[in-house]
Amino acid sequence: MKILRLLAVAALCLGASSAGAEALRIGVVPGAYGDAVTVAAREAKAEGLDVKVVEFSDWTTPNVALDAGDIDVNFFQHRPFMENAAKQKGYAFDIVGQGILSNIGLYSLKHKRLDEVPVGGSVALANDPVNQGRGLLLLQKAGLVRLKDGVGFLGTLDDIVENPKKLRFTEVEGPQLARITGDVDLAQGYPHFIVAAGSFDPTSGLIYSGIEDKLFTVSFVTKTSRKDDPAIRKFVTLFQNSDAVKRQIRKSFADSDKLYLLAWQN
Repeated sequence: MKILRLLAVAALCLGASSAGAEALRIGVVPGAYGDAVTVAAREAKAEGLDVKVVEFSDWTTPNVALDAGDIDVNFFQHRPFMENAAKQKGYAFDIVGQGILSNIGLYSLKHKRLDEVPVGGSVALANDPVNQGRGLLLLQKAGLVRLKDGVGFLGTLDDIVENPKKLRFTEVEGPQLARITGDVDLAQGYPHFIVAAGSFDPTSGLIYSGIEDKLFTVSFVTKTSRKDDPAIRKFVTLFQNSDAVKRQIRKSFADSDKLYLLAWQN
């Protein structure tokens, strides 16, 4: 039984494969990445490339599906996440095109400043390796915790060596963080998920990671054996050159230049 869940919108917009058309199955998560790929898929149809967009609600299954051959490409992860997954699971993947660099932040719907976070306050972080580490680095940047020297973005809750406010941590699937921000004092946040949730201002972060480090660019990933596949290369080129895709991405990031960067252009 396949682990895929095809987007209804993709089925409606793309329809059945036409005779002789190339076919690609691209895995995404909801929000900016899924919306941008869906726009590109519509344009690809006119170029003889039939694309089915497959939506996942977590950050584990898209790589399981790619490895199993249930999808041909996924678009949801950055290089450190991909390399960590490959190390843990033995995947043989490659990046075939750069996409979007998102500026992650720490958000609160209860406090206006970081120094208002109370002793014993609750903090929600991503529950996966690398992204949790990025959240912890933001907490350290904010002066709320101190981590073991040298852990970098691979840090976990076990690497906290100083927690003067005795903050309490909740680990949550990254795409769900926007939905629980109001329930905690402080939450790691991804602007495009916040826009998709429509629950608060994605530009209201109390501190941000910055959008200078292209290492964290969400990119198109496929199996190493298919990295030169002409259909995949064709779609990535179309995606990167589409004005409609660029407009959709900007909309997905609240029309704010401070929240994202088109990595292939910079």
